[in-house]
Amino acid sequence: MLNQFNNVFKDKIVLITGHTGFKGSWLSIWLTELGALVHGISIDIPTEPSHFITANVIGISKDIRLDIRHLNQLKDTVIEIQPDFVFHLAAQPLVRKSYNDPIDTWLTNTIGTINLLETLRSLQKKCTAIFITSDKCYNNVEWEWGYRETDELGGPDPYSASKGAAEIAIRSFVKSYFPKNGNIRIAVGRAGNVIGGGDWAEDRIVPDCIKAWSIGNAVDLRNPKATRPWQHVLEPLSGYLSLASKLYNSSDLHGEPFNFGPPTNQNQSVGELVTLMSSYWDKVKWNDLSSQYDGPYESALLKLNCDKAVHHLKWRAVWGFEETIKETALWYKNFYEKSEISVSEFTIQQINLYTNNAINNKIQWACQS
Repeated sequence: MLNQFNNVFKDKIVLITGHTGFKGSWLSIWLTELGALVHGISIDIPTEPSHFITANVIGISKDIRLDIRHLNQLKDTVIEIQPDFVFHLAAQPLVRKSYNDPIDTWLTNTIGTINLLETLRSLQKKCTAIFITSDKCYNNVEWEWGYRETDELGGPDPYSASKGAAEIAIRSFVKSYFPKNGNIRIAVGRAGNVIGGGDWAEDRIVPDCIKAWSIGNAVDLRNPKATRPWQHVLEPLSGYLSLASKLYNSSDLHGEPFNFGPPTNQNQSVGELVTLMSSYWDKVKWNDLSSQYDGPYESALLKLNCDKAVHHLKWRAVWGFEETIKETALWYKNFYEKSEISVSEFTIQQINLYTNNAINNKIQWACQS
């Protein structure tokens, strides 16, 4: 694999919280391919099936079962690992679930983040930590332009509010305990509406389609007119890696948040996504339930402005909407049609394709020569 980050992660100990999740498992594989020694902390495997199991992430990382809500256990484990890098992805990630269980959502997303920040205070070595929150950390009033990193935090649902609160906690700890000349360097990554192979979470449009279509059922669409800045999982991950490599070499971006998403003019509806996804599957159907939906509030429009990442990290999205849908659909077809190519190998092939496309498009990531 081309090591486009100048070997920053090679032979480094990297801790990923939430490594059993969708994004965490993809990040574990990519970092392993970059030569990192990956350790993962998760409370459990969130879905069945899962990318973590099907791609054999457990075979390439040190797998640790731990609840980030338990400070002392987390602190003891992190101190024992002595990481060079930390990527914090562990979270309760579902908006609709947050309405049903707000306490767990707040404890995991806000207190869990605070526990990791407190843990890093005890780490007596150089460590670069990237805290992943969400595009939903913004107080979304559904305006037409993209949110900037300086816009107001907060949100109406428990998930969004818990992520906004986590951001406030991160900012407080950076200002109070982690000076620029200290051992710990911290930055924040914000992204949302990530799709790609291996996601089987509840109440997400691509998994809903795949789970229904794979057994010949129609998929129910709550709001087919809702628009989202869809992006492949590799897009924000390349951003997180770029941010980590830049921060590792310089403290200039210490404490800074960054948005990662597609161009603001790439904002397709749920209906457009499902229509394009369906072109890769036979005899698929869907039902428009928008007139019947009486569930909790879900935003209809949310965009991010990524100029800051473009300027400071030389980062931008590699795949457009059609390529994103194509690679997502091909991953699931490889899985369900039981191809001779293993899930692990197919995942690595997509990472290589994405990397090569970035280089061919002259996208210069943070530490790329």
